[in-house]
Amino acid sequence: MALKLAYETWGEGSRPLLLLHGFTGNRSSFDHLRPLLGEKVRAIAVDLPGHGETPLPTRTGREGFLETVDALVAVLDELKVPTANLLGYSQGARFALAAALRRPERFGRLIMESGSPGLHRRQERTERRAKDAELATFIRQRGVEAFVAHWEAQPIFAGLRKLPAEQQETLRTRRGACTVEGLVGALDCLGLGVQPDYWPELQRQRLPTLLLTGALDDKFTQIARRMAAELPVVWRRTFEDCSHAPHLEVPEEYAREVLSFLQTPWYESPEEFENTTPDKSAAGGHN
Repeated sequence: MALKLAYETWGEGSRPLLLLHGFTGNRSSFDHLRPLLGEKVRAIAVDLPGHGETPLPTRTGREGFLETVDALVAVLDELKVPTANLLGYSQGARFALAAALRRPERFGRLIMESGSPGLHRRQERTERRAKDAELATFIRQRGVEAFVAHWEAQPIFAGLRKLPAEQQETLRTRRGACTVEGLVGALDCLGLGVQPDYWPELQRQRLPTLLLTGALDDKFTQIARRMAAELPVVWRRTFEDCSHAPHLEVPEEYAREVLSFLQTPWYESPEEFENTTPDKSAAGGHN
């Protein structure tokens, strides 16, 4: 039986926008953006496998990753949405890129927040799978609560520790709703170590693409710069005083950037932009 993703829709706009959350998130991860985006988009927020109400794929490893990508397209089929825009954060950004490459005819514009095309070297992928296996063991032995505390303590999430207490509690509750089985399974089939290496394919990814990162997240800002040098039609925005999750750290500014990108009628055809690679950091490069 094919993998079926749990999802919900919201918003009154005419632009379908598929929302893909990060590791330990679920389809409610973008709910705080409803007042900021809801008038302009028709959001389709999914639970990725092992998160929320979505089960794990029927296959493991790389095949499970690709099964998940196909399940995203199946959501559009079920909703009778011929084409949608994509917005993914971290883990979700990797799936957004994968979907854009695997089924480009089903998508219009691509927004990647703190995402990566994968690991280029086989040794890197092997090492990452080993680290994910260690993390899976930690989760099995210590449980979700201890894992969430460990996860939130990472330097990459320093910006989230500056959020108001109520928002931090909402985020912690969402992460705490994860299950041991779901998180361990997600590491196995959604992780960076099993994801295909999409770096060599970036040059054929012709969807208009917006890369969003936080300036304090140097690792993913550098990845975005490298991606911008490869993608044919790309814009880039770095949010000052932000780390890994600008959609949580500066939601108003983030929403303005997203809507500006989606609403700007500059895109005509892939051929027109074949040799165009604008890399607009700082403020509003596509405005």
